[in-house]
Amino acid sequence: MTRRSFRRALLSGLSAVAVTLALAPLTPSATAAATDYQAENATISQGVVESNHAGYTGTGFVNYDNLVGSYVEWTVTAPAGPADVTLRYANGTTAARPLDFTVNGVAGAVGITFPGTGAWTTWATKTVRLTLAAGTNTIRARATTADGGPNADKLTVTPTSDDTTPPSAPGNLAVSNIKSNAATFTWTAATDNVSVVRYEINRGGNVLKVVDANTLSATVDTLTSNTAYDVSIGAFDAAGNASQQSNVVAFTTPPSGDTQPPTAPGNLRATSTTSNSVGLAWNASTDNSGGIAGYDVYQGTAKVSTTTSLTTTITNLTPNTQYSFTVKARDPDGNASAASNTVSVQTSSTGTGGIPGYDRDIAKVDLGWSVAFLPDGSGSALVTERDRFEVLLVTSTGQKTTLGKVPGAVTTTGEGGLLGLALSPTFSTDHWVYFYHTAANDNRIVRMKYENGVLATTSSPVLTGLAKNRYHNGGRLRFGPDGKLYASVGDAKNSGNSQNRGSLNGKILRINPDGTPPSDNPFISEGGNNRYVWALGFRNPQGLAWDSRGQLWSTEFGENSQDELNLIQKGGNYGWPACEGTIGDCGGFIAPKRTWSTSQAGPSGVEIVNDWIYIAGVTGRQLWVTQINAAGNGVGTPQAVFSGRWGRLRSITKTPDGALWLTSTNDDMNGGTPSGIDNVIVRLKFP
Repeated sequence: MTRRSFRRALLSGLSAVAVTLALAPLTPSATAAATDYQAENATISQGVVESNHAGYTGTGFVNYDNLVGSYVEWTVTAPAGPADVTLRYANGTTAARPLDFTVNGVAGAVGITFPGTGAWTTWATKTVRLTLAAGTNTIRARATTADGGPNADKLTVTPTSDDTTPPSAPGNLAVSNIKSNAATFTWTAATDNVSVVRYEINRGGNVLKVVDANTLSATVDTLTSNTAYDVSIGAFDAAGNASQQSNVVAFTTPPSGDTQPPTAPGNLRATSTTSNSVGLAWNASTDNSGGIAGYDVYQGTAKVSTTTSLTTTITNLTPNTQYSFTVKARDPDGNASAASNTVSVQTSSTGTGGIPGYDRDIAKVDLGWSVAFLPDGSGSALVTERDRFEVLLVTSTGQKTTLGKVPGAVTTTGEGGLLGLALSPTFSTDHWVYFYHTAANDNRIVRMKYENGVLATTSSPVLTGLAKNRYHNGGRLRFGPDGKLYASVGDAKNSGNSQNRGSLNGKILRINPDGTPPSDNPFISEGGNNRYVWALGFRNPQGLAWDSRGQLWSTEFGENSQDELNLIQKGGNYGWPACEGTIGDCGGFIAPKRTWSTSQAGPSGVEIVNDWIYIAGVTGRQLWVTQINAAGNGVGTPQAVFSGRWGRLRSITKTPDGALWLTSTNDDMNGGTPSGIDNVIVRLKFP
């Protein structure tokens, strides 16, 4: 430990260095998942945050002052009962540096020694068992000798509680005092077998605000004017168990009264051209209200694209033809800017592939969540209707037949219902169709026979017990080149699930067609649910597709910052909840190959054709297109096509004859509108 100057020691000794705690994302899972608390974010007395020795996690470590009484104090959330508390430390001296641990001011473990680790860059751990109270606790590690404590990197708390009972759903959610940028929410308390520790106010699957268990009314002041919202409340106990969501309140914030338009977008330019498409980009506008609601792209005087991005690609153009484009910005109150500069572009005479154009409408459906083409040469496909729980047969000419319902499928009044489907690799002989759906008590994967144009009326379970919630249900099913069934499973609004290999949630699973775990799965030897896990650390993954090398790619919805495109490795950990995209404590996790702002993508279905990747964007309301690089380990700059044309895009599936089917799922936020048939399946073509 490097001695600090007398002045630095004096300053830190005169007053405690109090740093507001930034908790590691969310609480431990119900099955005793560990939670990390960085030392540099704790309360420090007679010590300093440094980063001059390599190997630490987070943004630094705490160097205790060399005196008795210096300490680091963490504020942690845990269930009542014992917990294993592990300090990651370094001690570059030969003398042991003992610490006393107290919990909420009461002695917990006395005289715990931290021997030398050989160097300040060599990190080790030591674990003590402490008894914690339900909810918030302070754990202080205090030096007891004149040498002070070891360098402290982080504290890891692993409750040994076996509490697996979630709280009840909060009740009677109501909204009042709605303003252009704020609204107040009130609700009645949830109950729990131990105690509720916090509530989350959610819009869709994203968190607007978190409050403690004693708060039953809160104002959210980060809303946007003239915008529709649907809000619900979820409760959590100290073990990380998540309740189901409360009732939903839907409302629209009023206009702010702003009449000043944004500035015009700048530097409109062409970024790519093919025989049938032009890629455009521009510089962001600014607005006095602080936000831009979107950009409208004009081809001459006709509006051809609407997007929240700073790029779009216009398709269905004629080869060897001159086109002119401008862009205008809109603020949340509908004020439109002046037009950008005009850019004129000539399409090429020959195509370069990759960018699809619109071919024709196929059919109108309710919420076509997933598509799988039959291998009989007919060009017909099965389609799942999320909120009607129906399976449709849709022909290449758009004829629809309702084959039946998947028994036991229910809604979550949100993102659950009848989701993914996949046909058996040996469908022509076994006639199995696999479905991922929400049931009364869980999400599950089942299979049903489809023979001679008739769908069976009963299903057989393949894998059950996937936790459900109103949000974050995942739901995609695809058979891989290896003949195994892969499933993308959301964290069910309990982020602790994602790092807990004993949970099926927050994972990509790999399953034999009969529901057994494959013997070469990465965690097969651990037994239990671990046997099904192929990759972990996901929030709400949905898209699954394989490239020409047989590599698996997946898309993932982010929280409030970044959506992701990931190249999936066997046994890989992708970081949620510590890491969202490239933001957070991302050390040691596999980084995404591409990220987007959560307002631009919302990536759901994904398809790969000739190593071009096509991603259906729900939130961004556009189709993203990018190409895998020659090495197969990354992608080029994505292009957005069909921006705003069909709304929220859900699935993208290659057809047997070399085209794509694209589906929309508008009005899908609160259990959909199963009485309406107002979404589309469209066919896209390649030049």
